[in-house]
Amino acid sequence: MTKSLRCGLSTLNNDQSAERGARMARRDGREYREHLREEQRSQAGCPARELVLDRRGPATSPGVAWSLTVTLALAISAFGSIATAAAPQRIISIIPSVTEMIFAMGAGARVVGVTSFDRHPPEVSRIARVGALLDPDVERILSLKPDLVVVYNTQTELKQRLDRAGIPYYSYEHRALADIITTIRAVGTRIGAGPRGEQLAADVERGIDAVRTSVARLARPSTLLVFDRNPSSLSDIYASGGFGFMHDMLEAAGGADVFGDIKQQSVQVSTELILARRPDVIIELRYGEGDAKRTSEIARQMRAWSALGSVPAVRNGRVHALVGDEFVTPGPRVVEAIRALARTIHPELR
Repeated sequence: MTKSLRCGLSTLNNDQSAERGARMARRDGREYREHLREEQRSQAGCPARELVLDRRGPATSPGVAWSLTVTLALAISAFGSIATAAAPQRIISIIPSVTEMIFAMGAGARVVGVTSFDRHPPEVSRIARVGALLDPDVERILSLKPDLVVVYNTQTELKQRLDRAGIPYYSYEHRALADIITTIRAVGTRIGAGPRGEQLAADVERGIDAVRTSVARLARPSTLLVFDRNPSSLSDIYASGGFGFMHDMLEAAGGADVFGDIKQQSVQVSTELILARRPDVIIELRYGEGDAKRTSEIARQMRAWSALGSVPAVRNGRVHALVGDEFVTPGPRVVEAIRALARTIHPELR
């Protein structure tokens, strides 16, 4: 085989590999976003549905300047438990935020199973995967012989299977920002790491309070916090409503939630409604496998917002992308997420 042919084949293989990687990243991102929406519906205690305000197509207006801010971070919350006497030594966590809590308490070595979507801390890459909210692999879970399984409160069938197998479980819910602190303490007590849990909870509380203090005297611009949309257009837009930990993070960071009057964790909105609400700041959260490595692609996708040139956030170049799972994982890194939101809403803090 000639050198030129080898080089040509190598280039072709590299291009094909890169394209396969990009396709996998897009697929993983879509699956993660679907998982997040379903998780929010589940934790709101309702079936798979959201408040749909308007589903008409996007509006058009002149293109304008916008900005891209890439920040890596994380956040989530928790709540509820079933306790047994002994401290568990083989823990399976089906909630990424609780997985992070356990590791942050120094008990990560006891975790033997995590979800398909766990990415932090890096040590989870070596741990067995057991499905997630929508598709828990029950047989795999049982085969790992856990002495505690952390499950979503709504996973009724899984809890029944664990009851029949005599396996204890911790039943989790997340709603508001304060529930993150509650869950850290409860998980610490449940796994026999009470003092470490108390310390972690106190650190998170102090961190959040510090951000609140830093923005207390600043103006609170109306802010649209988007956690999902069609990446190629301004359609299928899902934003934070006036309830839940994303809303609470935004408020703690010194923003006024533009949909704060709608008491839903997740609101599906149209471009017409965004034009009517006229947010001063638009923040789009990007997360999922590969997003942190796709800065140029994210920048291209963010240009879709230029169609809403009459919206103050777009007109004034205050459309931002924040990249990282911490923004959608209510766990110990919530402080990092709130700090990043605060610096974006109030650039004078940087």
